[in-house]
Amino acid sequence: MVHLLLAVIYLSFISLGLPDALLGSAWPSMYGAFGVPVSYAGIISMIIALGTVVSSLQSDRLTRRFGTGWVTAASVAATAAALLGFSLSGSFWALCLWAVPYGLGAGSVDASLNNYVALHYASRHMSWLHCMWGIGASIGPYIMGAALTGGYGWHMGYRAVALLQAALTAVLLFSLPLWKKGAKPGGGPECVPPDRPLSLGQIFRLPGAPEVMTAFFCYCAIEQTIGLWASSYLVLHLGLSSEAAAGFAGLFFLGVTIGRGASGFLTLRLSDTQMVRLGTAILAASLAILLLPLETGSALAERAALAALLLAGLGCAPVYPCLIHATPAHFGAERSQAVIGVQMASAYVGTCLMPFLFGLIANHISVALFPLYLAALTLVMAVMHRQLIHTSRSGAGGD
Repeated sequence: MVHLLLAVIYLSFISLGLPDALLGSAWPSMYGAFGVPVSYAGIISMIIALGTVVSSLQSDRLTRRFGTGWVTAASVAATAAALLGFSLSGSFWALCLWAVPYGLGAGSVDASLNNYVALHYASRHMSWLHCMWGIGASIGPYIMGAALTGGYGWHMGYRAVALLQAALTAVLLFSLPLWKKGAKPGGGPECVPPDRPLSLGQIFRLPGAPEVMTAFFCYCAIEQTIGLWASSYLVLHLGLSSEAAAGFAGLFFLGVTIGRGASGFLTLRLSDTQMVRLGTAILAASLAILLLPLETGSALAERAALAALLLAGLGCAPVYPCLIHATPAHFGAERSQAVIGVQMASAYVGTCLMPFLFGLIANHISVALFPLYLAALTLVMAVMHRQLIHTSRSGAGGD
């Protein structure tokens, strides 16, 4: 039963990733039909992000009342309905309307599932599950691309992913009895009976909470900034062609996916704290390579950029899953759902704000500040993680 439930959770993480890159891959074919500027994709993205933040903050209350299984099934169903709504939309404002359940569904399932895995499964599963998310995020654009190249249009791309989400909803509904029997195969603290949900004020006052929230904010800011601006940096500062830059930028996500697969094995020997430190060190090394004074447009500069982006992905890979998995150990199993919900919200805020801020910097100062901007975020993340570990040791007498 435990292994069957774990298989369902793996499917759920693939499902989490499926819709994430759909808007970006479909928007070039969408915005002209709606008669809106290309920049309006940002409005839809912000609505989705806002819904995700709101539902993440409510995940503790919802999970305590309904349980992880019901929250996951309902969230995936809401996402399926939103994707179907996207496929049927005939106006930009209809997209904005359907973006609300899109975001609300994503936030609840993300926080609830991550907490369940942190409590019941070993760290290796958290890394491998987030690797599954990367696979889902890679499959989504391929589905959309197949719909577009096949002449079916972006509507059918969204509809296909909506049907996959609906099928997963059915699987989750049939699996509901398994969630109640889910036993801990190893690695996480035992669950305790839930008490009343913590308020935001109570969460913020927990020792280590501001530090871990800042660490999540910085991590997701780093990941999203690299994903959004790496190609522009390579073209505008290093002089690469647009085609080469696009391929190089994709190496970052390849590194994240491969790194999370490898991290699952490394966690058999290294603790979550050691994995986060290792990832941060590799990320710092990748940024040092980008800061090397190489001749613009040279073959050496291209090879260095290739190595740096792949290395950055490998460095980022263990940070997010291992920070989440360590949450029950740092804050207690009875508080982990509340804390993880706020961590997810902090992560989404970083995703929204910090790439936008770098865009302003690139526009008004220079895109050459890209590695320094990432280095500053990495430094803050490392300091906050160090302070979190110090606080955790002070409160529990050890790591």
